[in-house]
Amino acid sequence: MSDSLSKSSTNRSVVLLAGGVGGAKMAEGLAGLGNVDLTVIGNVADDDEFHGLWVSPDIDTLTYSLSGRINRQQGWGVADEALRGLSVLKELGEETWMTLGDRDLGLHIYRSSRLRKGHARQAIADDISRAFGACCRIVLSTEDVVQTRVKTEAGWMSFQEYFVREHCAPEVLELSYRGLDVAAPNPAALDAIANADVIVIAPSNPLVSIEPILSIAGMRTAIAGAKAARIAVCPFVNGKAIKGPADRMMVSLGFEATVGAVARRYAGIADTLLINTSDRAFCGDVKSAGLCAVACNIVMTSLEDKVALARTVLATALSSEACGVVP
Repeated sequence: MSDSLSKSSTNRSVVLLAGGVGGAKMAEGLAGLGNVDLTVIGNVADDDEFHGLWVSPDIDTLTYSLSGRINRQQGWGVADEALRGLSVLKELGEETWMTLGDRDLGLHIYRSSRLRKGHARQAIADDISRAFGACCRIVLSTEDVVQTRVKTEAGWMSFQEYFVREHCAPEVLELSYRGLDVAAPNPAALDAIANADVIVIAPSNPLVSIEPILSIAGMRTAIAGAKAARIAVCPFVNGKAIKGPADRMMVSLGFEATVGAVARRYAGIADTLLINTSDRAFCGDVKSAGLCAVACNIVMTSLEDKVALARTVLATALSSEACGVVP
């Protein structure tokens, strides 16, 4: 337990590792507490190029969510969006399975233009967040290009081809992370981890949202040695992913889609795993993996749910009795 957590202070320094919609929801909840200085370390391994533009889906979802621009019905993209640009591309014979709205395209044009000028990716992300009014800092896990690749019976494909074009339907036979072997951690991410009071692993897909962050050289070691209290939130409820294909991916790759399997993946980098109240029978599996177990409602349907879960995360970090059941 961090010494700073035992002291009375106004704001806690909280670092969230996040990807996907689950990560964005957790970020909104933590930001909604009002008594935290939040830094979100986002996954960049979903990034890809479309129509000559560099698209960063997880970072953009975080940015849109934390600036109040997100399409709430979808959980991604921009509210009040149109698809006129995409319709022109379709008319011209381009593949348009990656849905990029007009406002969204504006962001991608801006990012791509600055990348061509040689600007640092973190500087671009900071400027976008500032311009959009995001309520906390979004930090890229690396300045380098890392891309998740998915092997199916049809061969290797990009993550977006699997996720969007194929609707996550094919069985996943193997995963790889192109560029990971030479990627260096973003110094801003390492600095945030070193100075955090609390480190939170969001209920994101462990394989394609969290693993690409943890596997960057030095990142896992930094978290393992951090002074912070470390809390992970399980992405599974009753053996099923809260959202997305995480459960099917885990099973097809030879892992169990269980609370215990998540606890084992995060052993050494998390002290406590928050699981859903309906899964409280698996607290023993979590403890066997070396983590404390806290059962509560982890399903985030409304803003109130997000803030309530974030409050439990922070209370767990502050508690000297982390193991148990939270009503």
